[in-house]
Amino acid sequence: MLNPRIEKMINDQITKELYSSTLYLSMASWFSSMSLDGFSKWYYVQTAEERDHALIFYQYMQQTGARTIFQELDKPTWEFKDTIDILEQTVKHEEFITASIYEIVKAANEEMDFKTVQFLNWFIDEQVQEENAANTNLNKFKTMGMDGKAIYLLDAEMGTRIYTKTPLLATMELKA
Repeated sequence: MLNPRIEKMINDQITKELYSSTLYLSMASWFSSMSLDGFSKWYYVQTAEERDHALIFYQYMQQTGARTIFQELDKPTWEFKDTIDILEQTVKHEEFITASIYEIVKAANEEMDFKTVQFLNWFIDEQVQEENAANTNLNKFKTMGMDGKAIYLLDAEMGTRIYTKTPLLATMELKA
């Protein structure tokens, strides 16, 4: 069993991950409406990855005998000023998720819940990648500016992203 404090924090994190999934889907929709299909695909794949993160937390809760209590999700914003607005919001959102995971790690250490600390190491590594990808996309866009050819090339590059089920989730589902 998990400590009740940790159980609540992980339930909250599941909600944050599911919100992330819907937020990125709204961003994918915005890009699609602007005919930036590569950006749209990148965010659509991000939607699936965030859902995977929620499911990894869910599987962990199941494996530790904890109860997952699904909470109501806030409605994500559907209106964005422009491409750079979305890219900047993505960086801020990933930093928010990282901070949230760090809070769970801190609490798990305080509760001497070392199995949860070990479990969360994967998410710490994942957030390094998430923040790096978000910052890279933002920096590329800032470097290229609003030049149509540059946006076309960046859109094409972002459209090459492919969804692959998160390996950790595939492993955990086999055990559940």
